[in-house]
Amino acid sequence: MAAGAAVRGGAGTGLDVGTTPSLTGVAATAYLALQAGKTAAALRAASRAPAPVEPAAAAVAKVVVVQPILSGDPGLEDALRDNLLSLAGARFVWLVDEDDVEGRRVVDRIGPAPRLEARLCPAAPDGVNPKLAKLQPALEDCADDEILLVLDDDTRLPRASLGALLGGLERATLATGLPAYLRGRTPWARLVEQFVDNNAALTYLPMAPVTINGMCWAIRVADLRALGGFTPLLRHLTDDLAVAGAVQRAGGTICQTASPQWITTTVETPGHYVRLLHRWMLFAHLLLRRQPVGSFAAISVLHGIHPNLLWAVLVGSARRRRLGPLAALLTGRWLLLRLVQRRVYGRSLHAPVPSLASELLQPVHLGHGAVQRTIRWRSRTYRVRADDDFSPVRSRR
Repeated sequence: MAAGAAVRGGAGTGLDVGTTPSLTGVAATAYLALQAGKTAAALRAASRAPAPVEPAAAAVAKVVVVQPILSGDPGLEDALRDNLLSLAGARFVWLVDEDDVEGRRVVDRIGPAPRLEARLCPAAPDGVNPKLAKLQPALEDCADDEILLVLDDDTRLPRASLGALLGGLERATLATGLPAYLRGRTPWARLVEQFVDNNAALTYLPMAPVTINGMCWAIRVADLRALGGFTPLLRHLTDDLAVAGAVQRAGGTICQTASPQWITTTVETPGHYVRLLHRWMLFAHLLLRRQPVGSFAAISVLHGIHPNLLWAVLVGSARRRRLGPLAALLTGRWLLLRLVQRRVYGRSLHAPVPSLASELLQPVHLGHGAVQRTIRWRSRTYRVRADDDFSPVRSRR
């Protein structure tokens, strides 16, 4: 009778027996402890990263901004124009597919600009990364004393963030940026932006770089040529992982800056959202497969366990009808995300409901990436067997 009363009392107070914490409380505590640890590590790394500064005009003049362009996003023209203004003085090379009629129209509308060259690129052969296939010819026309800056066509790089990248090249072979999303218009866009904004600083900053942010990175042309350029990497699907691996195998180093570049991607439909997250998660699986056991375990624990702990607290709180652990978790999570975002990005990017939904959906996307090996990448569909083994999927008529 006494034991039964103790158990019933524990159920009402959040304790299993006596003063033993409930599993829900333990999960909430573990979640916040991990989040606090990652936040502290990210802030420490950010404090040691190259400062965002206004670069000298002479330094900017040595930068070649290479942008592979593919139409399909309504924000493409605005993003390209913004970079021409913010990075004025740099040389721009825009790489457009020969069969991308709308992409060519966008480039023509922007028109001639100082130090801007638009190039038409043939379709990449089967089994060749289309982005790297565009970059290699652009590299061949660069001078050894120039700096190659690879920038995605949906990405805006502030001038001060360029200064941080150039500062990173003073201490490393390659410098890479930190992605952050501007607010989207649709619920699906908001899920994507919260996935990136809640994870980028806590993932890229604390860890010794195992890859780079493929949306924005810079390297001296002479150093890239010493690696063989892009030619040895053409058969790799994940260009960011391939470039990072080439640098590290040659004994080079990577500097992860803490200065953001801002991304706008139009995500209109749930199908587009699912395809985008699926591709990212499949690429994450390819990354993990190349890591040593220790790194694999560390990445899995530090960055894969959070959504499961969140689910445990949510389900446990609902079953026990006690909201205390869940409220504590959500409050602590909000405060920690707000802290790191304000320190790193200069403002809070946290949107509570999309942020929570995005994290709860991560295990679903991770499982999808593990079992479905066919990805849709803008206008192309690939069957992926390994990072260096992929082939296009032909549509049936």
